[in-house]
Amino acid sequence: MSQRTDETSEGLRKPPAPPGSAEPEPAESVFGGRYRALTLGVILSVSMVAFESLGVATVLPDIARKLDGLGAYGWGLSALMLANIIGTVLAGRSADRSGPWRAAAIGMLVFAAGCAVAGAATSWPLFLLGRFAQGLGVGAVMAMAYTVIGLAYPQHLRARMFALLSSAWTVPSLIGPVIAGTLADHTSWRAVFLLMLPLIAIAALLTIPVLYRLNRPENAGADPAAAPAPPWWKGPPASAVQLTAGTALLLQALLLENLALLIPLALAGVAIALPALRRVTPEGTLTARAGLGAGVVIRGVLCGVYFGSEAFLPLGLQEAHGMSSAEAGLGLSAGAITWVLGSALQAKRDGKGQGSRTGSVALGFAALLVGVVIIALAILTESVPGWIAVLGWGVGGFGMGIAFNAATTDTLEQTPAERQGEVSGALQLAQTLATGLIAGLGGAAIAIARHYDATTRTALFGIFTFTAVLALIGVLMARRLRRTPETAGSGTS
Repeated sequence: MSQRTDETSEGLRKPPAPPGSAEPEPAESVFGGRYRALTLGVILSVSMVAFESLGVATVLPDIARKLDGLGAYGWGLSALMLANIIGTVLAGRSADRSGPWRAAAIGMLVFAAGCAVAGAATSWPLFLLGRFAQGLGVGAVMAMAYTVIGLAYPQHLRARMFALLSSAWTVPSLIGPVIAGTLADHTSWRAVFLLMLPLIAIAALLTIPVLYRLNRPENAGADPAAAPAPPWWKGPPASAVQLTAGTALLLQALLLENLALLIPLALAGVAIALPALRRVTPEGTLTARAGLGAGVVIRGVLCGVYFGSEAFLPLGLQEAHGMSSAEAGLGLSAGAITWVLGSALQAKRDGKGQGSRTGSVALGFAALLVGVVIIALAILTESVPGWIAVLGWGVGGFGMGIAFNAATTDTLEQTPAERQGEVSGALQLAQTLATGLIAGLGGAAIAIARHYDATTRTALFGIFTFTAVLALIGVLMARRLRRTPETAGSGTS
């Protein structure tokens, strides 16, 4: 997605300062009269995405049991994350060509339709269809949120808006799991989805009218010096669909019991996805080349460990310790709180030299490893109380905050100005793809356990072992975050 940060809309532009005079620091606020509705709408849009994400993760075990979907549990998250890839790319290109209002309107409509379908679903396949629609809408909404900041707000207000978008995840992360769990325990899991509908309507009423008045981005697609566009089948939309289709085929193949079908379909999925992944990520990503390539891979590994483990934490606490949905959701809230604390600590430590960020990434991965081990012991060992897992995921969240902040900052610092949009998009894609992939692999582990009459606890052991190994790989990979003479010669493609 291309984000233009040097333009404002005609309707929202301030009058220029008199020639030859120094323009004083503007006193206006993002909550001032001309921006208030848009600011509140954008914050509400991001907050509802955050609430839906963590809320559904909390009640997903209950949904899977009642809709007979435990054998394909991972698809409850993977369907949304893979569709998110397509929604982000399509909405970003639409916003670049014709302004953000159409992408935002369609995205919110599709998101609302997905919530309605998922909330009314009477079968697991129908629920997954709703989740896929939600993912398309989520991708569009998030693409809109970041694009609008560059189009509608002047330079001196953009940093404040980016900070507010980050803060928009905090409160839903803290209360979303508890509210969703309480609704599921005392009413129905369907209430979690139905609650989203009025929030979407309010966000649309606040944002769409303002976005409609924004001008189409100037010179969109008209740069004569730009490289020739690739054939449509190699362009971003087609590559996003190809990557999503290949990954989906791989994950679905892993759910099959017949190896004669599983192996060729899984290989076909990999063969379809890999060329598209190469096209939509910076050169050197597939080999984790030191520098930008490794930075994108590290983001993917980080999110695979954190969100992949977190996806199965509520299920583990409910299956192994009989916790309610609300109690199991406390683990997600603990991770969210300590993520904020870890990020704040890293922000204070930042700037103490290039090596400090590499060390912070390694430290963060190590803390994540400890967190995964603690939650695995608490879930898989009957003598360990379940609340230990909540504390353990607090440790994991703290490590995630440190490593995520350090890795993202260092990767973007190494990125040339003309490639900021490309690399930012690749980082987001790595996060989304890794989350969906690890969730799908975990779901396959549960399906395999059911095929061979093993317990869910056995599958969870495999899941947490895998994410722990990924965390260890992350510790070892941290040194590749920044290109050095020792790493410059390795990873050539």
